[in-house]
Amino acid sequence: MRTTQIFAASTLYGVATLAAALDSGCFPAADRRLLLISNNAPVPETSPALDTMPGFAQLRGRFDGVLSWNETIAPFHPGGWSPRPDDVPLWERQLRVLWDLGDDRIELALESIQVNPAQAVAQLFPDAPLTVYADGLMTYGPTRNKLDPLIGTRVRRVLHLDLVPDLRPLLLGEFGVPSETVPTAAFLKTVGELAAAEAELESTSELGLESPSDSGLASKSRPELNRDGSEPVVLILGQYLSALSILTPAQEEELHLRMLRGTAARGHGRIVFKPHPSAPPTWSKSLEREASSLGIQLTVLARPLLAEVLYERLSPALVVGCFSTALLTASSFYGIPVARVGTELLLDRLAPYQNSNRVPVTIADALLPPLEPGSAPPAVDLAGLLPAVGYAMQPELRPDLRGAAERYLAGSLDAYTWRYFKRRRLTALGLPGAIPSQLGFIPRNATVRRVARRVRGVVRRGV
Repeated sequence: MRTTQIFAASTLYGVATLAAALDSGCFPAADRRLLLISNNAPVPETSPALDTMPGFAQLRGRFDGVLSWNETIAPFHPGGWSPRPDDVPLWERQLRVLWDLGDDRIELALESIQVNPAQAVAQLFPDAPLTVYADGLMTYGPTRNKLDPLIGTRVRRVLHLDLVPDLRPLLLGEFGVPSETVPTAAFLKTVGELAAAEAELESTSELGLESPSDSGLASKSRPELNRDGSEPVVLILGQYLSALSILTPAQEEELHLRMLRGTAARGHGRIVFKPHPSAPPTWSKSLEREASSLGIQLTVLARPLLAEVLYERLSPALVVGCFSTALLTASSFYGIPVARVGTELLLDRLAPYQNSNRVPVTIADALLPPLEPGSAPPAVDLAGLLPAVGYAMQPELRPDLRGAAERYLAGSLDAYTWRYFKRRRLTALGLPGAIPSQLGFIPRNATVRRVARRVRGVVRRGV
């Protein structure tokens, strides 16, 4: 029987991860390998398809064919459509005809298994073994929500980049799924292919970054110059957190301005801003106005390039961001200095506590140095912290983590590590640190909790 492997991807970063995994032999041999691409943008028709993005052609050769999920389920949106249970057999037969699968044995590699389109694809091939590959820091957090056992028990492994060496992912741990790393060398080789194809970035001068000139920062301490006499650039990574309702647009715009001001305060005069592809252009305009007032040279990238391609081409002296995965690839894979901005604000604003961005923010806050001046943060035991945060996020999915959470909170909860927890959450779970020990029975007392809910309801109604 012929074996066909189907790899689903929605980002170029994901395809690069798959390419590195294939080059490293992380997947067994197959008769055919098909790439199933999905455009998950809110309005897919207004954003470029994955197979039209710069660099895709360099990765295309790893696959025998490219399929479009958007075209397959049109006019439905990939993020909102899944098959009705009774329709699954009909859909599977249809896809086997449409994609020329015949009676092939199917193997699936999916990303973000907790949501569509990955869940929909997994449902349509109910006999296919699954590999979940992860291309970001969310891998280290617990599964976002309860997964259907008919899907979870089919997952053979979690394949991920080794962004935080020696840190074990929590994803799908409730099913006992083992994790496996994609060799870093293979990923860097893949990124090197993408960078080599970017002729437009052959030199920093093609980004409008000329040699140092007199500016408002002339009196400040400047970084060492490159060998060619030019000043090294700093790369600022933009995110689009307001689209996730984590921050307001005004707050996110101010966050980017903080990055710019903090970088300028360190004496850097040449800055490249990589905006999120979906972010409004007005944010770039406000950065340009601020850069002009500070007397620094700012370049806003218009092309949707991977941050890692910019690392290869620009060799930045510093990478600044909030909690982007690219901060960890810069630090762990390329040895580039990095700095974070705004993580403490986000730790406070993320709601509910189960928000899946909490673990990426926690990792960035605990591991990376702050950009803005202040006292150096203390070292954090990340290997002990994450199981505690993971249990507090998903106690029903990961009850096995309760012991680790209790040990960490009992021994490591202090004025600094409180930022990673919420007193109300610890109280609801009856964990150490929530309330004085003599009142420790309260969170587990159903009557007391019922009365407390009634009191809160009365207060909210203004009675």
